[in-house]
Amino acid sequence: MKIIAIANQKGGVGKTTTAVNLSVALAEKGLRILLIDLDPQANATSALGMQEIEGESIYDSLLGGVSLAEKVLPTRVNNLFLIPAELELAGAEVEIARMSDHLTRLARTLVVFREDNTFDFIFLDCPPSLGILMTNALAGADEILSPIQCEYFALEGLVKIVRVVEQVRDSGANDRVEIGGILMTMFDSRTNLSTQVVAEVRRHFGERVYKMMIPRTVRLSEAPSFGKSILEHDPHGVGAYAYRAVAREFLKRHSRPPTASALSQTPGSENL
Repeated sequence: MKIIAIANQKGGVGKTTTAVNLSVALAEKGLRILLIDLDPQANATSALGMQEIEGESIYDSLLGGVSLAEKVLPTRVNNLFLIPAELELAGAEVEIARMSDHLTRLARTLVVFREDNTFDFIFLDCPPSLGILMTNALAGADEILSPIQCEYFALEGLVKIVRVVEQVRDSGANDRVEIGGILMTMFDSRTNLSTQVVAEVRRHFGERVYKMMIPRTVRLSEAPSFGKSILEHDPHGVGAYAYRAVAREFLKRHSRPPTASALSQTPGSENL
């Protein structure tokens, strides 16, 4: 079982879209997936057609009151389970910051899943910030999948992610976390900018960048308003095709163990 943090401190890059649709695509293949919504805005929760449920978020578990296993809810998608978010999570940023073990609160709550291997993969949908919830996710994850929009400031955002990862490793909170993958989103083949940004990111991060790129489509943007993943909303469209391809590539990447060099440093950081 691996825990993947889907993280980017910049908003609007397709982070939640990736968390939801990759989870659904893997569940379609028969893998047991748990998606944990760590964003107080609860976008991943609503994108799966589930509303905020008071008291069912990770909030109480982070503060040490309730086992995380008690928060798991089934979704209408077979093999996909969810721990929803609620606005109250915003308060956790302040309360956890006061604790001596503020960086490892989430990692401790996740131990229950590491011990019994109930799920094949756990995805953490992180908030678009560099706050306590995101750093807790990095401290509790095995690796990071970072969606990057095909725009001018893409590399600038990656620099910040790399630095945060290095800080988490150096702090001793999680010395194994690495950037396991970079997914280019909102790709527009009609523009030179998208192509140039992808080329530049590949130059720095090489094979860490997924071969499949997520296209910019109206269907992907409108699917959450229906409370559906793109695989349900437009199952035969280009967006659904792209995320199913990403799921295949994801499984191929995780069918082999990481190399020693991959574990020893954050890939690409020496070139930035």
